Amino acid sequence: MQLKLASELQRKYNVTSVEVVQAYIDRIQEVNPLINALVKDRFAAALQEAAQVDKLIDEETGGEDVLEDRLPLLGVPITVKESFALQGMPNSTGLLSRRSVVSGVDAPPVALLKRAGAIPLGVTNCSELCMWLESHNHLYGTTRNPYQLARIAGGSSGGEGSIIGSGASVIGVGSDIGGSIRMPCFFNGIFGHKPTSGIVCNDGQYPPPSGQQPRFLCTGPMCRYAQDLVPMLKIMAGPDAEKLSLSADVDLSKVRFFSVPHDGGSPLLSPVDPQLIQAQKKVVERLEADLRVKVQEMRIPQLKYSFQIWGAMMSSPGKDGKIPTSFAELMAGGGKKVWPVWELCKWMLGLSPHTIAAIGLALVEMFQSSQPSQFILQQKESLQRELEALLGSDGVLLYPSHPQLAPKHHHPLFTPFNFSYTGIFNILGLPVTQCPLGLSVEGLPLGVQLVAGRLQDRLPLATALYLEQAFGGWREPDAMSHGPTSAQSAPRFLSHTT
Repeated sequence: MQLKLASELQRKYNVTSVEVVQAYIDRIQEVNPLINALVKDRFAAALQEAAQVDKLIDEETGGEDVLEDRLPLLGVPITVKESFALQGMPNSTGLLSRRSVVSGVDAPPVALLKRAGAIPLGVTNCSELCMWLESHNHLYGTTRNPYQLARIAGGSSGGEGSIIGSGASVIGVGSDIGGSIRMPCFFNGIFGHKPTSGIVCNDGQYPPPSGQQPRFLCTGPMCRYAQDLVPMLKIMAGPDAEKLSLSADVDLSKVRFFSVPHDGGSPLLSPVDPQLIQAQKKVVERLEADLRVKVQEMRIPQLKYSFQIWGAMMSSPGKDGKIPTSFAELMAGGGKKVWPVWELCKWMLGLSPHTIAAIGLALVEMFQSSQPSQFILQQKESLQRELEALLGSDGVLLYPSHPQLAPKHHHPLFTPFNFSYTGIFNILGLPVTQCPLGLSVEGLPLGVQLVAGRLQDRLPLATALYLEQAFGGWREPDAMSHGPTSAQSAPRFLSHTT
């Protein structure tokens, strides 16, 4: 929260930073027993830090602008995905063997947010080792979707998606190597941004990427309000934010828009839900009517091989020739080696400390080659060239966030490749903003991905701002709106001031 808003709240409404933080703690305590999103809190420390913020504001004699410039997030409550190091908090990534690991430092993006004045409330659930579509593990259990508790919150940043979507957190920190920011944001009806690769530091996460994976992993912001994406990204990117020209004005009437309704019909993936296709069509109609632009509908044949491209590149050796650390090794958490077939047998007897999703990934990896086929490499290079030429420095592509609405718990086991709708853009290194588009007839969030060329993050971010106004943005889940601390009554911070 900027000092300007903090002082205005104190002056006009007699609201202190302690009261703001307490309001979100109350909201978490109201909804978390239902959604199981926050897995470890630091409420006592957060209230102490909020009291220090109030003291700092009271004692500042140089005027509001002094603190506003130095501490742009002063007093803003945040949450952090548990796979990131947050000092004093667990950093297990859902592994039972890492249950006693506590972070002694902050991951760089977290440190930058704290340095800007943000107050962490705790850490949130993720999938085991951050490599599954559902945030479920044997250490913390299953995170649920606030719109329908029988549905998944997504993975791997599902705890962040769920806690923000339920109105119990202002902003959050997520990571994304195959859609782990965008899928939870889609399923939970909020905004999220996967930056251009290499812009935000990925250090301080477990497991660390290896092979070529550092090129594909991205750290980015998650939030309820589109206005919060840019200020968060500016802070998280540090000096590299200058490469994105995020303060430059964007005239959307001069942006070239393209719409791709599906991947072309891969037999490995589910067909795109008709409601998502219709929602994307409504976006096209609104863009054309309001901005007087012509949105070109396209088919891009190479997208049909998205999963094969993602899988091949994720398992490829790095520049040093070393292949990535195997998933079975990561499952060991530094302990005794995991044998996937034996682990499956243990799981069938209820004796495995690992989820069936993690075991399945380890089994698949046993039969996967570290050398991509020439055909798949050709498809990847062709797709890269085509999209870079198409988008240039002034293009935005509309593409489904996922082929299905939020599935029921454990159903992704039957559709494991559907993440390819998001994963392909990690391999291509392109910036993508996930934007909510209202609710389906079942009351589940709709959404769309907004894709731009490298370093053109400001274009999808500006488009998300427009679509928030046009389609209403985040909607409070009905199941979460009747308690004593409804999200509609919780303070809105950055979105009014940054």
